[in-house]
Amino acid sequence: MGKINDKLWRFSAIPGIEESSFNKVLEKFYDFGIAGLVRENVQNSLDGKLPGINEPVKITIRTGKVKDEEIPGLGEIKERILCLEGRNSYTRETIDYMKNKMNVQLVPYISFEDENTKGLAGAKNGQSNSDKDTWSVYAYNKGVHSEDSDDDHEKSRGGSHGIGKIASNAASDLYMMYFANCDEDGNRHLGGTVQLIEHKYEDKYYRSTGYFTNIKQLDDTTTKFYPFENNFGGIFSKDTRGLKIIIPFLRSQFNDEKEIIKSICDNFFIAVLQNKLIVNVNDKIIDKTTIEDYILNNEYYVQETSEIKEEFTPLYFTTYKNIVPRELSIKDRENEYEFMLYFNYDEEITKGRVGIIRTIGMKIEDKKIIGNANKPFNAVLIPKSIIEDSFLKSLENESHTELTFEHIKDQKLQKNAKRFLNNLAKEIAKVIEEEMNKNNPTDGKMNTSDILYVIDNQFKQQLSKSINRVKLKSGIKEKEIIEITTRAKKEKTDSKNSKETEHKKKEKKQKAVKKITKEDPTTNTEDIEKNSVFKTKPDVVERLIINNQEYLKFDFTEAKEVKKATYCDISLSEVDGSGDQSKDTFDLNGNYQSVIDRASGRELKVIKNKIKDASINKGIVQLQISTKENYNKALKFIYYVEV
Repeated sequence: MGKINDKLWRFSAIPGIEESSFNKVLEKFYDFGIAGLVRENVQNSLDGKLPGINEPVKITIRTGKVKDEEIPGLGEIKERILCLEGRNSYTRETIDYMKNKMNVQLVPYISFEDENTKGLAGAKNGQSNSDKDTWSVYAYNKGVHSEDSDDDHEKSRGGSHGIGKIASNAASDLYMMYFANCDEDGNRHLGGTVQLIEHKYEDKYYRSTGYFTNIKQLDDTTTKFYPFENNFGGIFSKDTRGLKIIIPFLRSQFNDEKEIIKSICDNFFIAVLQNKLIVNVNDKIIDKTTIEDYILNNEYYVQETSEIKEEFTPLYFTTYKNIVPRELSIKDRENEYEFMLYFNYDEEITKGRVGIIRTIGMKIEDKKIIGNANKPFNAVLIPKSIIEDSFLKSLENESHTELTFEHIKDQKLQKNAKRFLNNLAKEIAKVIEEEMNKNNPTDGKMNTSDILYVIDNQFKQQLSKSINRVKLKSGIKEKEIIEITTRAKKEKTDSKNSKETEHKKKEKKQKAVKKITKEDPTTNTEDIEKNSVFKTKPDVVERLIINNQEYLKFDFTEAKEVKKATYCDISLSEVDGSGDQSKDTFDLNGNYQSVIDRASGRELKVIKNKIKDASINKGIVQLQISTKENYNKALKFIYYVEV
């Protein structure tokens, strides 16, 4: 039979248009930006490393411009784009954008070329159902990734979901990409994909995905894709074993050399330091001897430790290089996993994060530990063996940027993953607490003389018939809560209104006392009265001072009446050596520079010498206070909490 015609791009015919929108995964990877593009392609190269060699994977990244006439099959794609019809505003806008971009003569591009990698196998077999023919899996199968015959190597690989291939399409204004391959026998082929929408072309309907490929007629009813031998030259050539990705019509926001270099450093600094990876970005070499020149360079990253709040790579780099790791065991419901934890305590650090790293040297996420996101630490966590690495791989989301359990469909496995992630946070929190106690020893009075939580005497004198006494039991212990209901400002009433029913009185009271909710955190609360004050044991408050930072934690988890509240106001009185208190002598605004609600990240207002509207999250109130230079750290206080 043989070739059908001389076209370079192939779209499968369909009976009619059913789907009129672009692949939603395109938008997802578009949102990841240049970092997502670099991450996906570098990860693929690390996964494809040649077994049995000690040489690192080498990747060359180039950006530049190519003449439109040198892009194979471009004219065919332009014809297809002109046939696209949008069925909604977003699709029409995207099509118009593609039409405006497709006619430039000098086309911006980016390419990723790797060495010391296997490349794709089985290209000569074309469209194949064999897992060994990795060309067919990469070139023609969407949502599938090839599996390595080496089980240990497969477990250590970074990819697993099979959708990352589309990241390259998302970086192109025309959603197109090419890949040049050279296999172990020196066979050279060129393939590619384009992601459009289902469309009508020359009186026939076609699917959205187009393949840069040859096609052969096997019999009267059967056709099969076969790749083109790579005789195209220029930026599309690949003469050494491995794979090369070429993305023409590179989006302007992806064409940023500095961000490309930062993405390498952010996601693969461990792989580089372990000599698993060397990257050449437009002749700038990033290897184990030069990576420091980029990470510890203020042209690329903030270097002042106290100012590092979003990009933590300089901290991770320093922690990994200078800290001796400790072993950390983390359990799920059935197994125990071993990790190496590099932990650095530094009081200048303002945002505590844990870099979770896979054994291939790729960072998964900057993990926040609940309740410790603003603690002065930095850490790097690396699996000890392929067992732990394989388990982490199963917890990755589809973009390999976070450990989660939600994507796991099996309920038993999902619960197991959730248990592991909870225990991971707990174990690291223990290390944080241990290091903070070691570096900030207390006098043993943390929860007694230095921390008090009582009711103001003036409320005791106001107890009347409206008082409700509530007894709460915790085990055999009993504690008393006194609730005092206050009244809002009175309104003038006539004799008729004085005979309101009890139902109307309750309704009026609800209107008079405004309730602050999470949906309305910005409400002006200067004149709003809180309606309850509670008395409990003094050990519900913890106080810690580190340099000019004071941390307060109120634990109301045993007091249901307080726990169910959403917000509270906090005031305080000084306590002298004899235990006497002096209310209103301590000026909050004069001593506190700022008060941050750690649960919401909001800066709280101080009005009438009260900290207003601190959020209560599951019974916990947490504040971080920046104190002024004149603040006396030796002062002791009695705290008043109104809800």
